[in-house]
Amino acid sequence: MEQRKFHFCERKRVVVKIGSSSLHYEETGKLNFTKLERLVRELCNLRNRGMDVCLVSSGAIAAGRQTLGMEERPRDISTKQACAAVGQGRLMMIYQRLFGEYNQVAGQVLMTKNTMVNPISRENAKNTFEELFRLGVIPIVNENDTVSTYEMQFGDNDTLSAIVTSLVGADLLILLSDIDGLFTDDPHRNPDAKLIEVVEHMDASLYDMAKGSTGSDVGTGGMATKLAAAKIATHSGADMVIANGADVGILHHIFDDSFRGTVFRADKSESFCIENFILETIG
Repeated sequence: MEQRKFHFCERKRVVVKIGSSSLHYEETGKLNFTKLERLVRELCNLRNRGMDVCLVSSGAIAAGRQTLGMEERPRDISTKQACAAVGQGRLMMIYQRLFGEYNQVAGQVLMTKNTMVNPISRENAKNTFEELFRLGVIPIVNENDTVSTYEMQFGDNDTLSAIVTSLVGADLLILLSDIDGLFTDDPHRNPDAKLIEVVEHMDASLYDMAKGSTGSDVGTGGMATKLAAAKIATHSGADMVIANGADVGILHHIFDDSFRGTVFRADKSESFCIENFILETIG
């Protein structure tokens, strides 16, 4: 995208989401520590640029599944929640250690649907985020899978990251995915599919391009959840980027305006209400 200048380097507050499929080896389902370390280094560099940084990280269920020796992704909710209980602590321990190597402090924030739809909980969460940013802490957010029964609704945290973007008033959301961006068709099946570099406005035709699955045994989010995230983020006044997280070094290319991906331009809607959207879509 060298021909376009988005000036992302001027953003003040950025939310970065990385999915399970980008954190684990596809062959084994085990954590990719090299990629985790590079991701942390990239986020610390964003802090060094003077930005507030928030990471929405999937991977708790997958990490717990690995620790418990499960070969396949669990199907029933109680087993997923048990895996999350084991995996969330392990994932945070790894993040805390890696951020500490770069003299950065990370803090854990676990959210549920009720965090957003309850006015008191929502205000408390917002205040907590603001204080963490004021203190220079990098919040690491995940859904509270151990108590929530809505975890699959968040779609591998695509929707959750957009909700966080809206809550904290971020001006940029970056979804690191297992695909380069939004295509005119599924590029895994159609070699003639074209990457859509910029989306100025969300419309019905975009949703026809969405596919229901990434084909990953680790992640759960497809393009439909990314478009739902784009709707939340852009209507809340933030730009959103979908980029391939195979190489997390793409983060600094995004801020240098030289990357391959899809940019959804901010299209703030005064009538958009995040809590109503959650109630209408998640129930």
